[in-house]
Amino acid sequence: MKTLLLNVVVFSLLATACAMGADKEVPKALAFKMKSLQGQEVDLSKYQGNVVLIVNVASACGLTPQYEQLQAMHKKYGKDGLAILGFPCNQFGAQEPGTAKEIQSFCKENYGVEFDLFEKIDVNGEKACDLYKHLTGLATKPKGAGSVFWNFEKFLIDRQGNVVARFPPMTRPDAPEIVKLIEAELAKK
Repeated sequence: MKTLLLNVVVFSLLATACAMGADKEVPKALAFKMKSLQGQEVDLSKYQGNVVLIVNVASACGLTPQYEQLQAMHKKYGKDGLAILGFPCNQFGAQEPGTAKEIQSFCKENYGVEFDLFEKIDVNGEKACDLYKHLTGLATKPKGAGSVFWNFEKFLIDRQGNVVARFPPMTRPDAPEIVKLIEAELAKK
């Protein structure tokens, strides 16, 4: 009887500890560590509590002018909790051939980019980073699961770390459907 009572107490304590820790669990989309463009490790959990827009970017693409809209959104909504994370990728037409220093310089000089940029990564295939394996595995609307189509595909993550939308490359960051969703997510505290 003592053993049974002891097991019940231990189980109860463990269940309580797990439930308490569950509130602090980092959502899967932010449970990754990536390297900044400067080569420093960044724990993406630091963005928890923000609305996050993740974009694979490139410097020599027909969509590269989207940097301008991304920067404008950073300026307009950053103070309200929007974090834009740019991940350079050279998988599409070799349109991001530069070094980290060249990418940083290009983005700053041409578009005044102040939002966070990370090291060049693969977003598709066997060498895709774990973050993008996770993002592309989700059936997120409106696009759904599947490989990234091209540069400047966008994933929107809410303040709780849930991926709430995925937009194709041709959808500008300041398109009404993206702005409406970002503003709605920012309004949630």
